[in-house]
Amino acid sequence: MITLSGVLKTYSSEVAIGPVDLSIPPGGITALVGPNGAGKSTLLVMIGRLLGMDAGTIEVAGYDIARTHSADLAKILSVLRQENHFVTRLTVRQLVGFGRFPHSKGRIKAEDEAIISRSIDFLDLADLEGRYLDELSGGQRQRAYVAMVLAQDTEYVLLDEPLNNLDMQHSVQMMQHLQRAATELGRTVVIVLHDINFASHYADYICAVKDGGVVSFGAPDELMRDEVLTAIFDTEVRVVEGPRGRIAVYY
Repeated sequence: MITLSGVLKTYSSEVAIGPVDLSIPPGGITALVGPNGAGKSTLLVMIGRLLGMDAGTIEVAGYDIARTHSADLAKILSVLRQENHFVTRLTVRQLVGFGRFPHSKGRIKAEDEAIISRSIDFLDLADLEGRYLDELSGGQRQRAYVAMVLAQDTEYVLLDEPLNNLDMQHSVQMMQHLQRAATELGRTVVIVLHDINFASHYADYICAVKDGGVVSFGAPDELMRDEVLTAIFDTEVRVVEGPRGRIAVYY
């Protein structure tokens, strides 16, 4: 479980995130949704200890992230930010291999190689593992980054807008891969999403963030209601029944 208690990040007298109290259950996919600037990514990177808190505590699997040694935390929790993508000329396999560093400390063993191969196969990248990142399409490159995170072999995986810059087809494929990671690999995936319909279809839980605070948390059916989404996004939303579940339509 991920537990936030009184978490606060203050940027100015007028801009702050929190205080936030939130419990994210283990297993499945939890999607953080909300308007631009609501604080979704800030919450995610604070959970991943990439941004410090001004107050409060965050625990992941019972570990206080502020007190846990980085080497130990890296075996529990992995994070992929939007802006941490490598620009160095690396092959897919080399990139995915970086995910093993918390375990191998740079000395790749047979067990690490097996996990790297498993992660590459899981994201359907076997035919591309020798290709350089700058030779890949945006969708292929994004899968390589996610494979790197999965190779870290942590129970908790945090992803900041992994669908960014992906078209509809590749967005669907990415969410299917993440859903499989949650169900087949037993990962707890926490993901920032802009599209409420992707969250509704693929997430087990949705956490709605607005004005720096959590305004709603629950199963998709609990949040996919006209009045709830209209209040979250400050625009008229109608939820209709689609062939595969509820769909939000904006007016």
